[in-house]
Amino acid sequence: MRKYLVEFIGTFFLVLTIGMVVLGGRGDFASLGIAAVLTVMIYAGGHISGAHYNPAVTLAVLIRGRIGVGEAVGYMIVQIIGGVAGALLVTYFMAKLPEVLPQGNSFRAVVAEFLGTFALAYVVLNVATSKETAGNSYYGLAIGFTVMAMAYSFGSISGGAFNPAVAVGICIMQLAGWNDIWIYLVGCFGGGVLAGLIFRFLNPNDR
Repeated sequence: MRKYLVEFIGTFFLVLTIGMVVLGGRGDFASLGIAAVLTVMIYAGGHISGAHYNPAVTLAVLIRGRIGVGEAVGYMIVQIIGGVAGALLVTYFMAKLPEVLPQGNSFRAVVAEFLGTFALAYVVLNVATSKETAGNSYYGLAIGFTVMAMAYSFGSISGGAFNPAVAVGICIMQLAGWNDIWIYLVGCFGGGVLAGLIFRFLNPNDR
């Protein structure tokens, strides 16, 4: 129960912050705010749940072999619930939501989400789950900076979710259309799967 509560809290504040900084007109500073909240939530909850806050990361950790199927499913469920709760609170705070615009190029958006999520999950696995980096104090910063870099790189192409729970949240907040959610599901879970497989290939003795 402790792990699931931490995953809920972290994902809730991640999606809440995304909605407030993006819809609040923070412009070029939005990615910095998002990376900051993810970093602090990782440090806050990492010792309890591993601080995934992302179903695609949980899938990567499952493939990597550091979480069981049942617990992974539980993580994903509470992450989605946390994302929904955060998004609903944003809709309460914001008087006006944006008009939903469809993705201009679905293939480019899928590739952007795939690459961004792969980078995120790859970093998480190597800095937060590898025995070679066990006990380090920089894992939260490494993960937060990865999200910031990927958001600045691909935000204008796909919206820069890199997280299925965030994808559900941005659809609720009308930052993306429900017709486009498949882009995030395919891209994010695909990136997570590849990251898990590559970690296993690069670290055959780390199980």
